[in-house]
Amino acid sequence: MKREHPVVLVATKNAGKLAEFERILGDEFRVEGIDGLDLEMPAEGTASYKENADQKAKFAAERTGRITLGDDSGIEAFALDGRPGIVSARFAGEPMSDHRNIERLLSELDGDGSGDRSARFVCWLALAGRNGLIASVEGICSGAIGFQPSGTNGFGYDPIFVFADGRTMAELTDEEKDARSHRGNAIRSMLPALRRAVVDGDDNA
Repeated sequence: MKREHPVVLVATKNAGKLAEFERILGDEFRVEGIDGLDLEMPAEGTASYKENADQKAKFAAERTGRITLGDDSGIEAFALDGRPGIVSARFAGEPMSDHRNIERLLSELDGDGSGDRSARFVCWLALAGRNGLIASVEGICSGAIGFQPSGTNGFGYDPIFVFADGRTMAELTDEEKDARSHRGNAIRSMLPALRRAVVDGDDNA
Protein backbone atom coordinates (compact mmCIF):
# COMPACT_ATOMS: atom_id res chain seq x y z
CA MET A 1 0.00 0.00 0.00
CA LYS A 2 1.32 3.42 -0.94
CA ARG A 3 2.12 5.53 2.11
CA GLU A 4 0.37 8.89 2.23
CA HIS A 5 2.50 12.01 2.39
CA PRO A 6 2.60 13.73 5.79
CA VAL A 7 0.55 16.91 5.97
CA VAL A 8 2.14 20.32 6.47
CA LEU A 9 -0.03 23.34 7.22
CA VAL A 10 0.96 26.66 5.64
CA ALA A 11 -0.40 29.67 7.53
CA THR A 12 -1.68 31.54 4.48
CA LYS A 13 -4.82 32.10 2.44
CA ASN A 14 -2.78 33.47 -0.49
CA ALA A 15 -3.38 31.08 -3.38
CA GLY A 16 -0.20 32.15 -5.20
CA LYS A 17 2.01 31.49 -2.20
CA LEU A 18 0.31 28.19 -1.47
CA ALA A 19 0.85 27.02 -5.05
CA GLU A 20 4.59 27.63 -4.68
CA PHE A 21 4.75 25.59 -1.47
CA GLU A 22 2.80 22.79 -3.15
CA ARG A 23 5.10 22.72 -6.18
CA ILE A 24 8.28 22.56 -4.13
CA LEU A 25 7.12 20.32 -1.27
CA GLY A 26 4.52 18.21 -3.08
CA ASP A 27 6.81 15.24 -3.74
CA GLU A 28 7.27 14.70 0.01
CA PHE A 29 4.40 16.44 1.77
CA ARG A 30 0.72 17.20 1.38
CA VAL A 31 0.43 20.97 1.69
CA GLU A 32 -2.71 22.61 3.07
CA GLY A 33 -3.54 26.28 3.63
CA ILE A 34 -5.66 27.77 6.41
CA ASP A 35 -8.61 28.66 4.19
CA GLY A 36 -11.61 26.91 5.67
CA LEU A 37 -10.14 26.66 9.15
CA ASP A 38 -11.64 28.67 11.98
CA LEU A 39 -8.50 30.76 12.43
CA GLU A 40 -8.37 34.53 12.70
CA MET A 41 -4.68 35.21 12.16
CA PRO A 42 -3.14 38.07 14.17
CA ALA A 43 -2.35 41.32 12.38
CA GLU A 44 1.14 41.57 10.89
CA GLY A 45 3.54 43.86 12.67
CA THR A 46 6.18 46.12 11.14
CA ALA A 47 9.21 45.14 13.24
CA SER A 48 10.68 42.42 11.01
CA TYR A 49 9.86 39.72 8.47
CA LYS A 50 11.18 37.12 10.91
CA GLU A 51 8.92 38.25 13.75
CA ASN A 52 5.86 38.09 11.50
CA ALA A 53 6.77 34.66 10.10
CA ASP A 54 7.45 33.26 13.58
CA GLN A 55 4.17 34.64 14.89
CA LYS A 56 2.13 33.15 12.04
CA ALA A 57 3.69 29.70 12.37
CA LYS A 58 3.39 29.55 16.17
CA PHE A 59 -0.17 30.88 16.23
CA ALA A 60 -1.51 28.35 13.72
CA ALA A 61 0.50 25.43 15.16
CA GLU A 62 -0.66 26.10 18.71
CA ARG A 63 -4.31 26.22 17.69
CA THR A 64 -4.31 23.25 15.34
CA GLY A 65 -1.65 21.02 16.90
CA ARG A 66 -0.13 20.61 13.44
CA ILE A 67 3.32 21.18 11.97
CA THR A 68 3.01 24.64 10.41
CA LEU A 69 4.99 26.89 8.10
CA GLY A 70 4.54 30.67 8.23
CA ASP A 71 6.20 33.16 5.93
CA ASP A 72 6.54 36.89 5.54
CA SER A 73 8.06 38.49 2.50
CA GLY A 74 8.59 41.78 0.74
CA ILE A 75 10.42 43.65 -1.98
CA GLU A 76 13.18 46.13 -1.17
CA ALA A 77 14.30 48.88 -3.55
CA PHE A 78 17.78 50.12 -2.65
CA ALA A 79 17.18 53.64 -3.97
CA LEU A 80 14.24 53.89 -1.55
CA ASP A 81 16.28 52.73 1.47
CA GLY A 82 14.69 49.29 1.35
CA ARG A 83 11.08 50.35 0.94
CA PRO A 84 8.41 49.08 0.61
CA GLY A 85 9.94 46.20 2.58
CA ILE A 86 7.82 44.76 5.34
CA VAL A 87 4.74 46.76 4.26
CA SER A 88 4.98 45.56 0.64
CA ALA A 89 1.52 43.98 0.59
CA ARG A 90 -0.10 47.21 1.80
CA PHE A 91 2.26 49.73 0.20
CA ALA A 92 -0.59 51.56 -1.56
CA GLY A 93 -2.96 51.24 1.41
CA GLU A 94 -6.16 49.31 1.94
CA PRO A 95 -7.76 47.43 0.37
CA MET A 96 -4.66 45.53 -0.76
CA SER A 97 -4.05 45.78 -4.51
CA ASP A 98 -1.12 44.38 -6.49
CA HIS A 99 -1.84 46.87 -9.28
CA ARG A 100 -1.79 49.93 -7.02
CA ASN A 101 1.26 48.69 -5.13
CA ILE A 102 3.17 48.36 -8.38
CA GLU A 103 2.04 51.79 -9.57
CA ARG A 104 3.22 53.43 -6.35
CA LEU A 105 6.60 51.69 -6.40
CA LEU A 106 7.23 52.63 -10.03
CA SER A 107 6.15 56.21 -9.34
CA GLU A 108 8.49 56.58 -6.38
CA LEU A 109 11.43 55.12 -8.29
CA ASP A 110 10.74 57.33 -11.31
CA GLY A 111 10.76 60.35 -9.00
CA ASP A 112 13.87 59.32 -7.11
CA GLY A 113 16.31 60.59 -9.73
CA SER A 114 19.20 58.30 -8.75
CA GLY A 115 18.66 55.86 -11.61
CA ASP A 116 19.29 52.98 -9.24
CA ARG A 117 16.74 50.24 -9.97
CA SER A 118 18.44 47.46 -7.98
CA ALA A 119 16.20 45.53 -5.64
CA ARG A 120 15.73 42.26 -3.87
CA PHE A 121 12.93 40.01 -2.69
CA VAL A 122 13.20 38.75 0.90
CA CYS A 123 11.34 35.84 2.49
CA TRP A 124 11.53 34.70 6.10
CA LEU A 125 10.09 31.24 6.66
CA ALA A 126 9.29 29.83 10.10
CA LEU A 127 8.46 26.30 11.19
CA ALA A 128 6.48 25.57 14.37
CA GLY A 129 4.82 22.63 16.09
CA ARG A 130 2.49 22.24 19.02
CA ASN A 131 5.40 22.95 21.39
CA GLY A 132 6.47 26.20 19.75
CA LEU A 133 8.96 27.49 17.21
CA ILE A 134 11.30 24.97 15.61
CA ALA A 135 13.29 26.94 13.05
CA SER A 136 13.43 30.17 11.02
CA VAL A 137 15.31 30.73 7.77
CA GLU A 138 15.76 33.54 5.25
CA GLY A 139 15.61 33.39 1.46
CA ILE A 140 16.80 36.22 -0.82
CA CYS A 141 16.51 36.85 -4.55
CA SER A 142 18.36 39.75 -6.22
CA GLY A 143 17.37 41.68 -9.32
CA ALA A 144 16.07 45.08 -10.40
CA ILE A 145 12.81 46.97 -10.79
CA GLY A 146 11.69 47.35 -14.38
CA PHE A 147 9.94 50.38 -15.89
CA GLN A 148 6.62 48.70 -16.60
CA PRO A 149 4.92 45.40 -15.76
CA SER A 150 5.55 42.43 -18.02
CA GLY A 151 4.36 38.83 -17.79
CA THR A 152 1.32 37.11 -16.37
CA ASN A 153 2.72 34.08 -14.51
CA GLY A 154 2.96 35.50 -11.03
CA PHE A 155 1.46 37.73 -8.37
CA GLY A 156 2.43 40.68 -6.22
CA TYR A 157 5.45 42.53 -7.62
CA ASP A 158 6.52 39.68 -9.92
CA PRO A 159 5.68 41.58 -13.16
CA ILE A 160 8.22 44.36 -12.39
CA PHE A 161 11.03 42.34 -10.78
CA VAL A 162 13.65 41.86 -13.50
CA PHE A 163 16.49 39.32 -13.59
CA ALA A 164 19.86 39.75 -15.28
CA ASP A 165 18.57 37.93 -18.37
CA GLY A 166 15.96 40.67 -18.89
CA ARG A 167 12.93 38.60 -17.93
CA THR A 168 10.63 39.49 -15.07
CA MET A 169 9.64 37.02 -12.37
CA ALA A 170 6.20 36.88 -14.03
CA GLU A 171 7.75 35.82 -17.35
CA LEU A 172 9.40 32.71 -15.90
CA THR A 173 7.90 29.24 -15.94
CA ASP A 174 6.82 27.85 -12.58
CA GLU A 175 9.93 25.67 -12.48
CA GLU A 176 12.24 28.60 -13.25
CA LYS A 177 10.59 30.79 -10.64
CA ASP A 178 10.83 28.14 -7.94
CA ALA A 179 14.53 27.64 -8.69
CA ARG A 180 15.32 31.37 -8.39
CA SER A 181 12.80 32.91 -6.05
CA HIS A 182 13.25 34.10 -2.49
CA ARG A 183 10.48 31.76 -1.33
CA GLY A 184 11.96 28.81 -3.18
CA ASN A 185 15.36 29.46 -1.58
CA ALA A 186 13.79 29.72 1.88
CA ILE A 187 11.76 26.52 1.46
CA ARG A 188 14.82 24.55 0.36
CA SER A 189 16.77 25.87 3.36
CA MET A 190 13.95 24.79 5.65
CA LEU A 191 13.62 21.26 4.26
CA PRO A 192 16.07 19.54 6.68
CA ALA A 193 14.27 20.94 9.74
CA LEU A 194 10.87 20.15 8.22
CA ARG A 195 11.87 16.54 7.53
CA ARG A 196 13.15 16.11 11.10
CA ALA A 197 9.99 17.62 12.56
CA VAL A 198 7.78 15.25 10.60
CA VAL A 199 9.88 12.12 11.16
CA ASP A 200 10.85 12.68 14.82
CA GLY A 201 7.91 14.77 15.99
CA ASP A 202 8.28 18.45 16.80
CA ASP A 203 9.47 17.70 20.36
CA ASN A 204 12.85 16.61 18.98
CA ALA A 205 13.18 18.81 15.87
